[in-house]
Amino acid sequence: MSLKKKLGLGIASAAMGISLIGGGTFAYFNDVETTNNTFAAGTLDLSIDPSTIITATNIKPGDRMSRTFKLKNTGSLDISKVLIKTDYSVVNKTGAPANVDDLGKHIRVNFLKNEDKNGVIQPEENIIVSTTLADLKGQMPDAVENKIWAWFGWGDEASGIAAGTQDELYVQFEFVDNNADQNEFQGDTLKLEWKFDAKQTAGTNR
Repeated sequence: MSLKKKLGLGIASAAMGISLIGGGTFAYFNDVETTNNTFAAGTLDLSIDPSTIITATNIKPGDRMSRTFKLKNTGSLDISKVLIKTDYSVVNKTGAPANVDDLGKHIRVNFLKNEDKNGVIQPEENIIVSTTLADLKGQMPDAVENKIWAWFGWGDEASGIAAGTQDELYVQFEFVDNNADQNEFQGDTLKLEWKFDAKQTAGTNR
């Protein structure tokens, strides 16, 4: 066989080897295992009992109205905060002229406190709100905060609401008698809306 033919066969054999490698025709052992994984999101679910905290009629300056209600965590995740957003509107008596003053400045929340967060040593330090509805419009207080938690943990809970638990709140409204002419409010209706915005706790390593 001539040198030219030998070189030609060698090049052809090399090309065939490269082709086989590129085509992946090598045999090898193999073993495949499969894992089935799940990510299930929890639920954040706040309910209020009763859904209407107060309905008061025929009120007059000097009247005080006390009510209780519960914030229930019916979800599977703990709640860290429940922010209260206040809004209201005033409806004048039919045919009456528009008010000069704002009735919301005369309805005061004497106190809104969370009984479950009240401490034994300093119970009055945990009042959430003590102001008029007009001033409360610009605030977003936390209804489940414990401001003095860690005083040895005596008699009160940490901030937030754990899943499956509830907090009881106590509120008192007052139609403030300012010892002046408040006749423009006769027959008026103030419609108060409180929105309770529940927030989750911070994420953790799982």
